[in-house]
Amino acid sequence: MSGKYKPQYPRVAQLKTAEIFRQHLDQEGIGMEFDEILESGEKSPFAKPHILRSGRKIGNALCILPMEGWDGTEDGRPSELTRRRWKNFALSGAKLLWGCEAVAVRPEGRANPNQLMLNPDTFSEFVDLFQMLQETHLEYFGDTSDLLIGLQLTHSGRFCKPFDKKKMEPRILYPHPVLNQKFGLSDDYPVMSDEEIDSIIADYIKAAVLAQQAGFHFVDIKHCHGYLGHEFLSAYDREGKYGGSFENRTRFLREIVRGIQREAPGLEIGVRMSIFDWAPFQKGPEETGIPAAKAPYLYAFGGEESGIQAKMSESFQFLEVLKELGIELFCTTAGSPYYNPHIQRPALFPPSDGYLPPEDPLHGVARQIQATAEIKQAYPEFYVIGSAYSYLQEWLPNVGHHVLRSGKADSIGFGRMVLSYPDMPADILKGEGLKRAKICRTFSDCTTAPRNGMISGCFPLDPLYKNMPEYDQLKILKGE
Repeated sequence: MSGKYKPQYPRVAQLKTAEIFRQHLDQEGIGMEFDEILESGEKSPFAKPHILRSGRKIGNALCILPMEGWDGTEDGRPSELTRRRWKNFALSGAKLLWGCEAVAVRPEGRANPNQLMLNPDTFSEFVDLFQMLQETHLEYFGDTSDLLIGLQLTHSGRFCKPFDKKKMEPRILYPHPVLNQKFGLSDDYPVMSDEEIDSIIADYIKAAVLAQQAGFHFVDIKHCHGYLGHEFLSAYDREGKYGGSFENRTRFLREIVRGIQREAPGLEIGVRMSIFDWAPFQKGPEETGIPAAKAPYLYAFGGEESGIQAKMSESFQFLEVLKELGIELFCTTAGSPYYNPHIQRPALFPPSDGYLPPEDPLHGVARQIQATAEIKQAYPEFYVIGSAYSYLQEWLPNVGHHVLRSGKADSIGFGRMVLSYPDMPADILKGEGLKRAKICRTFSDCTTAPRNGMISGCFPLDPLYKNMPEYDQLKILKGE
């Protein structure tokens, strides 16, 4: 996207007072509440602890969401950049680390050739990562008894790019009429066999056993963003035991969870899910996003046939499955960064392969908050972590404070915000105000970089990345 792009909507940094912010929300018809006065100390909703049914404690209501750096080694081990990022998560002040980043369960299931993998060969590296998280958090906060650390396990399915940064090698469950065309796949591109899926399930279980042995407190069975777990949920047209009926489309999850419960007893299990999805979008007039599919669109799990509205009846059915399986940890998100990023990760400035936002991004924030609130109200027994808060920028503490105080979620999830401002959760807990110069402004460089074969990081604000040659390459890509 050209560096000359002038945002159609006001920047959040321009909404400097509560009066101006509220007036803008009202004018745009954005139903999002916030608290002007923030409590601090033990009375703060951010400081509220939680005891899981297992007895394990989460010390506050702040969570670091999983973020990949595309910077591991080609055999799946962490690099120094990986360790630096994880260390920043540990010193953030959040007491829940949701996976740190997606970790592949087999080589051909990676989203990029430098994605982390957990297997017997890399096991010792994950032992070291877990110990580093514990030691760093102890150094900064003096207690790890209330720190919950997970590992997100994944197979990238349709979005596999395992051996070459420029070559996709998709493993798909069904021929998607829009996504196959969007990513250059023929209608007869081969789909995964039931036998291959069976073997992937076995890999998830093996990886979970290793995660437990390495010390991790839980694993996340990723069901979001168009990756394999998420694609199962929309496999309405697939034949065989993994497609068609709701029971078949959730078999992948159920077999993994039961296998983990059998082979790694005592290991907590969480699920991060796209609770609604829309049709894929594409650039329209003046590069603004428009739906790439005409209604009726039949492949949006948790979405209407219009392709541009949420309808979460099946999402609630999915939560019933989690309830039956005894799962307590649930993290919400929406859509996919590959085909409708404005609903998944609201931003004013799109990545290089994206489109200009078709709505004020605050609509996207409010939409996820409301959907998460509906889930929390219907299923109070789940510990629910919400997403999509980064675009709020200065107003994140105020909106998050209201969300927690009013019971719309149990924990506030921090994503790309902590790449530029890793100790933001700690500053919120202190109640001393935010450091404006460190606040993410959603320039999307952390996405544009990996889309173009580079590592991910906050190039505009993190001095380490700002001085890398990749930043100069990014400026050229963006026409700056």
